[in-house]
Amino acid sequence: MINYVSYQDIDKIKYDTCIGRSRESRIHAFSWYLDCVTDHWDCIVEDDYKVVMPLPHKRKYGISYVYTPSWVQQLGIFSSADISEQTQSEFLKLLSKKFLWIDYHLNSAQNEAMSSFNVKKNYLLPLQNGMAKIQEGYNKNRKRISKKSFEDFTLDKNGSIEVFLEKFKNLDKSYVISEESIDLLESLYLKNRDQVFVWNVFYFKEYLGGLIWLKDNHRITYLAPIFSEMGKQLHISTFLINELINDFEGQNLMLDFEGSMLPGVEKFYLSFGAEPEFYYYYKKRFVHHA
Repeated sequence: MINYVSYQDIDKIKYDTCIGRSRESRIHAFSWYLDCVTDHWDCIVEDDYKVVMPLPHKRKYGISYVYTPSWVQQLGIFSSADISEQTQSEFLKLLSKKFLWIDYHLNSAQNEAMSSFNVKKNYLLPLQNGMAKIQEGYNKNRKRISKKSFEDFTLDKNGSIEVFLEKFKNLDKSYVISEESIDLLESLYLKNRDQVFVWNVFYFKEYLGGLIWLKDNHRITYLAPIFSEMGKQLHISTFLINELINDFEGQNLMLDFEGSMLPGVEKFYLSFGAEPEFYYYYKKRFVHHA
């Protein structure tokens, strides 16, 4: 039996257990994470939380719509067993019936073939091998940069969230992001210090860059990097990624780069030997005709 469950009626223990056990588990789908990055979320549930689908939603122009919040890449359907196409179809049918507008990212395990789905690309780097073996997969340029000395830099692995956010708001970025979205990073950090981490890099007292990253039982997620102009010139992004790999090499984890469809960023992630993962963007507009 598939039911739509409103937020106040969700059994979070059963819900989180399903997310944790699912093959397609994503840190973004846990209740604590969604509580931080959304104002409202409900859930579609089957058979006492054997299958769940979290649904962040808002209202605009009097219409309730499902959306993918800031700092969330993939949601979709989660199950402790394989998900049949029929189950996927039924979940999406109920979603479409409930909401007139949908802007929603499903996870890479969903394979429902629908013309309204756009395919997006993410990049993953398996960390099961040792550092030396992983670096064999780097391209020539990334190997060269990785051999540089970063000894003059200070990496604070217990970084100040206040310093990071202040820099995130004030350093020039090639993309636009609202201050409200940046503040959500603080909510995540304060909510779960065991899974949300801040790193800051300095050259003496000069800020070169930083990173907020996430850890769960499956993935290390490269969530929010920021670099000064000098930091970019000094390849601080490569330095930080190598530090992450070094900390988790040989573990049954993936380094999740969280994107990207931008050619330059895509090329950067590929230079570490990362492999593509495909997920799905479900966009629907239902219009009632008089």
